[in-house]
Amino acid sequence: MADIAHTVHVGLGDRAYDILIGDRLLDDAGALLAERFPGRRYGIITDDNVAKAQLPRLLASLDAAGLQHSEIVLPAGESTKSWDMLGQAVEGILAARLERGDLIIALGGGVIGDLAGFASAIARRGMGFVQMPTSLLAQVDSSVGGKTGINSPHGKNLIGAFHQPKLVLADLSTLDTLSPRQFASGYAEVVKYGLIDDEAFFFWLEENQAEIFAGGPARGEAIARCCAHKARVVIEDETELGVRALLNLGHTFGHALEKDTGYSDRLLHGEGVAVGMVLAHGFSARQGLAPSQDTGRIVAHLKKAGLPTTLAEVPGTLGSTEALMAAIAQDKKVSRGALTFILTRGIGRAFIEKNVDPKAVSSFLDDMRG
Repeated sequence: MADIAHTVHVGLGDRAYDILIGDRLLDDAGALLAERFPGRRYGIITDDNVAKAQLPRLLASLDAAGLQHSEIVLPAGESTKSWDMLGQAVEGILAARLERGDLIIALGGGVIGDLAGFASAIARRGMGFVQMPTSLLAQVDSSVGGKTGINSPHGKNLIGAFHQPKLVLADLSTLDTLSPRQFASGYAEVVKYGLIDDEAFFFWLEENQAEIFAGGPARGEAIARCCAHKARVVIEDETELGVRALLNLGHTFGHALEKDTGYSDRLLHGEGVAVGMVLAHGFSARQGLAPSQDTGRIVAHLKKAGLPTTLAEVPGTLGSTEALMAAIAQDKKVSRGALTFILTRGIGRAFIEKNVDPKAVSSFLDDMRG
C-alpha cells in the first residue's frame, strides 16, 4: 500500500476530510478510493501536461482496483480558468453520464484544482470531488479549504464557490517532475504561512530550504505543516468572513500583477505572490507598522529560492500604476469600495487592515516602480 508519511485532518463535521501526504500515492490511489468510496465511478479532469506525466499512473491504479473512469483533458496554463474551459469540463462530466453520487478527480496543479472543484460544485447541482494536487503550490494551498473558481477579465478568482473535497492525496513524487521555476513558485506559498503568524516556521524554512528543494524529509514536513496551518484556519473561518483572509498575504498585489501580465507564463502565481508579499511588508514598513529589516530578510530568503521580489523583475512592460490600482479595486476583500489589505507588524505578525488609503498605495507603487 501507499507510503503515507503525514495525515492532516480537516474537521468540518459531516464534511470533514483527510489530507494524505506521502510518496507515490498515485500508484495506490485506486485502492485508497475503493476503500473509502465503494461503488463510485470517477471523472478525471486534468491538463495536457499532467496527462503525459502523471495520468498513466493514476489510470493504472484505478484499473487495478476495478474502478470505472473517464478523462477530460484541458489545456495547461492559467488561461484555462475561464468560462469556456469550465463549460468543457461540465459538459464532459455530463457526456460521460457520471451521476451525482460519482466523484470528480482534480489531477493537476492549482488551475485544475480550482476549475475541477468548481465544475463538480455545479455539475448536476453538486458532485463530490477528490483533489490530487501535482504541484507544490497546490499541495500546500489551493487543494485544501474548498475554494474553487475561475478568473474573469475583471480579476482573478472572482467567480466560484466554496466546495470542500472529499479527500486530498498529495503525492510527493509528482513534485520531482516540476521545473525549478514551478517548484519555486509553489515555495512562495510555503513561505507565506511563516510570514502570517508562525515566525518559528519561517526560521525553520531558513534552516531547511536546501533540503526542501532537494526532496529530503523536510519537504514532506513542510507540506504537512502548511496543510495543518490552513486546516486550522479553514475550520475557524470556512467562507473567509474573518481570519481566513490572512491567507491572502501578498495576494492583493500579486493578483493585480497577474492580471496585468494577462494570466500568462510571464508571471506565475507564486511569483506574483512573492513580489506581493515583499510589497505588503514594504508598504507596512512605509506606514510605520513593521521594521524595515524584516523586509530585507524576506527578500533574501525569496531570492535564495529563485523568486522575484521587485516590480522590475516582472518580465515585459508593466502597466501603469493606475491600471494596477484598478485591478486592486476588484480584489475580493474590497468592501463597499474600501480597500482591505493584509499588512504586517513583522515576520509572523500579519493582520487585516480595512479602509487602506488608495492614494498611499498608489504613491508606494510609484516609488517601487523606480
